[in-house]
Amino acid sequence: MTDMTVKTPWHLWAVGVIALLWNAYGGYDYTMSMTQGAAYLASAGMTPDQIAYYEAMPVWMTAIWAIGVWGGVLGSLLLLLRNKLAFPVFAVSFGAFLFSLLYTYGLSDGGKVMGFMMQDGVKVASSMIIIVNVVIAAGCAFFTRYAWMMAKGGVLR
Repeated sequence: MTDMTVKTPWHLWAVGVIALLWNAYGGYDYTMSMTQGAAYLASAGMTPDQIAYYEAMPVWMTAIWAIGVWGGVLGSLLLLLRNKLAFPVFAVSFGAFLFSLLYTYGLSDGGKVMGFMMQDGVKVASSMIIIVNVVIAAGCAFFTRYAWMMAKGGVLR
């Protein structure tokens, strides 16, 4: 039996550190939202209606948010540790983010509160919230795919 070790590419460290910093901000935002509540949300520029929406969010949705945020942090750490569990953890985190979008824009009135507007009788999201959600989704998709490629290539063990 031969012992073949795969050399860790330099970009794993770069992507891992960027992923950790990216997801650490999500962890900071989640922690501040949970501990400082309305004061933090107001300081972040949220309107009273948006704050009320967040405060009325069901516990199960807060759990989905936590899974998304802390899954991203854990996935980043696992990537840096070259652990193959980074891929499924990132995938679950990405899924939680996508479900939170479904909840906000499809299962609740969050779209109206968080940035939907009426245009010619059609409900459309404001451009800023679209940009923010696309950027977050792209980051989640990138980190998930990157971890999958590193696991498939034998870099993650």
